[in-house]
Amino acid sequence: MKIRRFNLDQEELGAFFQSAQNDLKKIDDEVSAIGREVKTRGNQAIFELTRKFDGAVLTEEYFRVSAEEIDQAYDWVDDEYLGALWGAIDNIRAFHVRQRKNSWMEPDDQGIIRGQILRPVERAGIYVPGGTAAYPSSVLMNVIPAQVAGVEEIVMVSPPNREGRLNPYTLVAAAELGIEEIYKMGGAQAIFALAWGTQTVKKVDLITGPGNIYVTTAKKLVYGEVNIDMLAGPSEIMIIADRSGDPAYLAADMMSQAEHDVLARSILVTDDGELLDRVEAELRKQIQNLSRRSIIQQALEKHGAFILTADLDEACRVANLFAPEHLELMVEKPFDLLSKVKNAGAIFLGQFTPEPVGDYFAGPNHILPTGGTARFYSPVTVDTFMKTSSLLYYSREGLLNDADAIIKLATVEGLTAHANSVRIRKEKIDGGRENR
Repeated sequence: MKIRRFNLDQEELGAFFQSAQNDLKKIDDEVSAIGREVKTRGNQAIFELTRKFDGAVLTEEYFRVSAEEIDQAYDWVDDEYLGALWGAIDNIRAFHVRQRKNSWMEPDDQGIIRGQILRPVERAGIYVPGGTAAYPSSVLMNVIPAQVAGVEEIVMVSPPNREGRLNPYTLVAAAELGIEEIYKMGGAQAIFALAWGTQTVKKVDLITGPGNIYVTTAKKLVYGEVNIDMLAGPSEIMIIADRSGDPAYLAADMMSQAEHDVLARSILVTDDGELLDRVEAELRKQIQNLSRRSIIQQALEKHGAFILTADLDEACRVANLFAPEHLELMVEKPFDLLSKVKNAGAIFLGQFTPEPVGDYFAGPNHILPTGGTARFYSPVTVDTFMKTSSLLYYSREGLLNDADAIIKLATVEGLTAHANSVRIRKEKIDGGRENR
């Protein structure tokens, strides 16, 4: 493997970072055509597209996952998996419960009440990648914050394998959380079905969950008709390390993200040039025993990088420029750097906090902003599934006190009907006082 090496005075570094942005426009036309099929033909379009892309034959009878299929899934999983699943569920739920916010109302001495009411969306659609792989962790990270938010209807979709079945580990994870409405569909067609509905699938208010570039493009195209969590691209990790970093740990963590996809990005930033050589040697050593060796090698060669900085402050500036999905602070005093990190989806501190503990078990959500969007996007949280309504009540006295200011502002904007709406009330209030 040959991994790129950058110094900060190289112009190529900026171009390398910029290339993290996915050009979704490249497949807009193809995905739009899928959307038109789903909108006009509903279930039949889903079945044909599923056969084309997933090799599975679906019918009306076998479109929705049955209770029998869920029962059969339990025969495939062992007690060790269930124990790990329950531990993860407890941790993830406890973390997201801390995110709850409250509605509030506050009166003032004029009898005016201001406030806001928080309510969950009524129906959420969660997308779980599947097909040849199992992603039960994505079930947990989507469903649990939705349940904590109080969403009443949660529907799950995931692509089937060639036999028309969903992965048993994924199904069991859904069942353990009480999810009963599950459909065998994936890709862009699943996003359109959730957004618009079909003869079988009822439309949702919000779609969350990671997927490939087709899924992401479809989410972009339906945004506005429904809400979405974010536009996610290939996974990425940036590691800031000093001379205390263990090369074996650093190499393992780089490859933990590289195995996701040949487009995944793994970047090590350090102020110790010798550490880079030692990590590269560890990469060559460890990759020999990994099941997704080919994917890892391609990802590291095409999108991996070593970046040498003058000091750790400069390393943090690099991280803020890149705004990584996952940022590991593998340094001697990680909490000293925390205040200098402005842009990151999730931050992992210390030698014993590798990114996978967040992916699976610890509690924070693993659905994170990618491609530099951590500058303005946040991870999926309970808030993702909530909406806020402003609340306002004015008393007679309160309106009379503020009326002139409101009328003036409306008049300045030339909106005389707005001004009149307040003026007629003021005049009636004043008239009533005179009559008394």
